Amino acid sequence: MEIFNTTFSALQGQIDLSLLFFGMEKCEPGHNWGPGLRNTYILHYIHSGRGVFRTKESVYELEAGQGFVIMPDTLVHYTADETDPWVYSWVGFKGVNVKPLLQQAHIDMKRPIFTVYPAHSLDYFFEELESTFGTRGSDVRGLSILYRIMADIISSSPEIHPGRKTTHSHEDYIQKSIQYIESSYSQKITVLDIARFIGLDRSYLSGLFKERFGLSLQAFLLEYRMSRASELLQNPELSVSDVSRSVGYTDPFLFSKMFKKTVGMAPNVFRSKL
Repeated sequence: MEIFNTTFSALQGQIDLSLLFFGMEKCEPGHNWGPGLRNTYILHYIHSGRGVFRTKESVYELEAGQGFVIMPDTLVHYTADETDPWVYSWVGFKGVNVKPLLQQAHIDMKRPIFTVYPAHSLDYFFEELESTFGTRGSDVRGLSILYRIMADIISSSPEIHPGRKTTHSHEDYIQKSIQYIESSYSQKITVLDIARFIGLDRSYLSGLFKERFGLSLQAFLLEYRMSRASELLQNPELSVSDVSRSVGYTDPFLFSKMFKKTVGMAPNVFRSKL
């Protein structure tokens, strides 16, 4: 068994998508894990062999070209076949974009499995992921590979069921809100400003974000600003006050307070650790 832990910044788990760790295992016959819980998303992809993945509600018999996603704080149990045990790779990740990415692939609590076509199309990505470990820029390269893995899973997923106009209209509201945030986050915009721009009640719009991302609109706006702030703090020519103004905070003390609340450390401490 090989396990690789990535070295990301202190914003790990707070930005759009963060690669946390990855690994590969050639299972012994009957090898099993669980029942147990994990505290993050972990995607398993089966290169060869067979096995069984169990959740509280369902049992899935899986083979090469298929995989499963362990959801945070969800009880699962999986076992390799006695005669043809599986060989699988896994990757752990967090971030604001996880839930919408999984939704595009039609992966959720009720159906935490997937199938890719052709069966071995993801093999190369996991080989590339391992080969980049420890190299210069491996964190950025690893994240790009994770996105490509998700893109292949999404492209292999079933077509969206027709006739769900309400879902599409909700998605339009969310995308327009995100576009507004992306273009206006450096100004003193509020949740009410966003809701007025979209033309919806702010509580209703916040509920759509909560359903889509697991975050209220207020929390999403804060996460987005702090994510941009973490990028700007890497520029030594910008003071903390400069960064504060650049992400919509005229009061640098309030900015520092919110940054510490979100990231877990003050901006100057974060910068010193880069």
